[in-house]
Amino acid sequence: MPIIDIHIHLSDIDSFHQTARDLSKVDYTAAGLKAEFDKNDVVLGIGMGVTEQTKGAFPDSTSPNPMGLDLEDSVPPYLMECVGINPNMLTGKHAQEELDRIESRLQAPEVAGIKLYAGYYHHYVHDKIYSPIYELAAKYRVPVVIHTGDTYSMNGLLKYSHPLTVDELAYQQRGVNFMICHLGDPWVMDAAEVVAKNPNVYADLSGLVVGDRPHFERFMNEPLFMDHFRRALVYSDHYEKMLFGTDWPLAPIDLYAEFVRRLVPEQHHDKVFYENAFGLFPRIQQRISAL
Repeated sequence: MPIIDIHIHLSDIDSFHQTARDLSKVDYTAAGLKAEFDKNDVVLGIGMGVTEQTKGAFPDSTSPNPMGLDLEDSVPPYLMECVGINPNMLTGKHAQEELDRIESRLQAPEVAGIKLYAGYYHHYVHDKIYSPIYELAAKYRVPVVIHTGDTYSMNGLLKYSHPLTVDELAYQQRGVNFMICHLGDPWVMDAAEVVAKNPNVYADLSGLVVGDRPHFERFMNEPLFMDHFRRALVYSDHYEKMLFGTDWPLAPIDLYAEFVRRLVPEQHHDKVFYENAFGLFPRIQQRISAL
């Protein structure tokens, strides 16, 4: 079965390097990613753009917009990109320059959408600071992907990354599609309700487990842990709006695919692992056709 991994990273972020080396034991390079794609029949991935100007500074308040995939010199052909937004750079005398650069990047065919790092940056997603970003998303018909739930940094603030904040945003911006990352974990029931209530909200299942095989085995064999997510999926009952993602390099792709296959009923695997990505990311079809 072909797979589209709609949530990976390929940025020179210190914490990603450490996780790959010490926890997930993956080869955090473009070549390492391609090897995992080939092994697992992943035909395309979407990288979430993020940068840090100083080693270990993520989330870096000084990163210019748009943030991209800077681990390699260019975006590999088997990847698309969601350009990352640093809201702290959207005010002041250089704000228009930042927006101009974002708009220019959105015109590139390899750009699939926009990524907001709610929680990492201390702004609610319905804050007016993001209004120009949503205008661009509507203009170029690309979705906005939003980090929700726990943050991979102690400098994040969870009140900004709670999935319920996306409900107000979805109401305000009915012309834009949004994707809640990580199913809002640990607030997965809240995320499930936001997806069920709002026709313009989707969710990905990435980043729910971080580590190597012994770590995965421990959690996959813990019924309480698995039922934590299954309950949300059953409650939402919108498998056509759930998408597969790994959050690589936080986990090897084969282990993560096995984990999601155990979570999602088999009759929905084709949708979650492949088909749903086309509905949320309109530019995927052209990219895959060009491969």
